[in-house]
Amino acid sequence: MLINKPPAIRSSEITPRQRYLNRRRFLGDAFSGALAVGASALGVDRLTEMVSPPTRVEADDKLETVKSPLSTTGEQLTSLEDITHYNNFYEFGVNKGDPAQNAGKLPTRPWTVKISGQVKQPKTFDIDALLKLRPLEDRVYRHRCVEAWSMVIPWVGYSLAELIKECEPLAKAKYVQFISYYNSKVEKWASESTIYWPYSEGLRMDEAMNPLTLLTFGIYGQVLPNQDGAPVRVVIPWKYGFKSAKSIVEIRFVEKQPSTTWNEMASNEYGFYSNVNPNVDHPRWSQKAERRIGLPFYAQRRATLMFNGYGDQVASLYNGMDLRRNY
Repeated sequence: MLINKPPAIRSSEITPRQRYLNRRRFLGDAFSGALAVGASALGVDRLTEMVSPPTRVEADDKLETVKSPLSTTGEQLTSLEDITHYNNFYEFGVNKGDPAQNAGKLPTRPWTVKISGQVKQPKTFDIDALLKLRPLEDRVYRHRCVEAWSMVIPWVGYSLAELIKECEPLAKAKYVQFISYYNSKVEKWASESTIYWPYSEGLRMDEAMNPLTLLTFGIYGQVLPNQDGAPVRVVIPWKYGFKSAKSIVEIRFVEKQPSTTWNEMASNEYGFYSNVNPNVDHPRWSQKAERRIGLPFYAQRRATLMFNGYGDQVASLYNGMDLRRNY
């Protein structure tokens, strides 16, 4: 069993976020004067890349959490620095550092999540109501990206199943679709992209109801930084990272398999299920190994685990399925 008991130390106590934020703000202030002086020598664009803006800070950044039994133990956590500065969030840029540079423009208050489709009655939840719906848990999960890199992240949230119960889906609701925030006036990279916005992802109902599927509000005991999907996202640890929709504004309960962004864009590369499977290569690279971000170079490379190591909890969801065909 790979998930057994919570870590001995609360995730929020391992790397104090305020210290990290103060350090970044100090560095930004220290170098701000160099922008005018150094622009001619380094180029304005290059200098801007060197000084990324600090993560958003609010008075209520700290989240009250409890320990969760559904937490991966025994693995070194990825630093907050890496989690917040090595991101895929294509609304804000294609390079890994772009979201940290550009996502400060994302407005996270006020924020509502609309519930629609095959439910007893459509609803709209305010983000603060969602935060109070159930106790927030510290959960350490492996995060595996389809690009063959990985992290170990201390998320904060509660099982998506708890929200689904409140939504009262009808029997005909077989899938759950997530729609992400999108506003072309806010998001910098949208005009350069050929992606079909807004970002859409989906799960089968039994996948969404699995206790590991996390409705997520924070990392390291603090609210989610914008670049990591603030103010609310989902995390499905046995699937590749792009399945975990960020900055959710609508959850739809539907009868048929919904369209999803990457599956629409390149169905030969990104299947609907997208379970972590080292035996099914991406058309352009192998999935048999991965690179753990933040570790020394010699320790980064490791074998990819089936279902990202969560097979005991989720393999039964796919009994009888051809996981090469249903990739």
